[in-house]
Amino acid sequence: MKRLFSLFLLLSVIFTCQAQDSKRTVVNMQTNMGDILIELYNETPKHSSNFKKLVEEGVYDSVLFHRVICDFMIQGGDPKSKNAEKGAFLGEGDLGYSIDAEFNVPKIYHKKGCIAMAREGDAVNPERKSSSCQFYIVTGRVFSDPMLDRVQERIDKATDGKVKLTEEMRQTYRTIGGTPHLDGQYTVFGEVIEGMDVVDKIQRVKTDENGRPEEDVRIIKATVVK
Repeated sequence: MKRLFSLFLLLSVIFTCQAQDSKRTVVNMQTNMGDILIELYNETPKHSSNFKKLVEEGVYDSVLFHRVICDFMIQGGDPKSKNAEKGAFLGEGDLGYSIDAEFNVPKIYHKKGCIAMAREGDAVNPERKSSSCQFYIVTGRVFSDPMLDRVQERIDKATDGKVKLTEEMRQTYRTIGGTPHLDGQYTVFGEVIEGMDVVDKIQRVKTDENGRPEEDVRIIKATVVK
């Protein structure tokens, strides 16, 4: 009887921990084009906790989506964009630190709607550490099998053959879409759960030669909702 009680207690603890682990932080980005609701992954604790902290500190309030490329991604989070003049080049602002990479391929990858951290290029950042604050939301495109085969060759070169597109990933890229060539090189740490129509509207705005929207697209306020 005592052993059964101990087993029951152990199982209760396990199930409780699993339930707690399943709870994910959700952030709402109120933009001047609509709201975007983002769920942060528990599997990327450094990135998710950093993003949550910056939201709570108001770092993202009033920043712009300063780089927009249709069928690829929308990028924001540059603190220098808050008071930037129209047409000014943006994308070099940060908070003075970087975040160690947290790659989780094939579980987590660059499907449409995912959110990932931007970073400096491999030449100056061989460890592929993430920016402290700049992020992007993937819009991407749909890929055919021959296209994915070519993407795999590109990924092989970038990761020394360590990152492979699984059949599940390929099916996602064939149907939902995304940016598979970035897998295993930039850290994905969450996904849009509501407001993808807003992201799609943003990706279609008119931009200048640097990808900055001609009419500012601004995050009015970001808040942790749960």
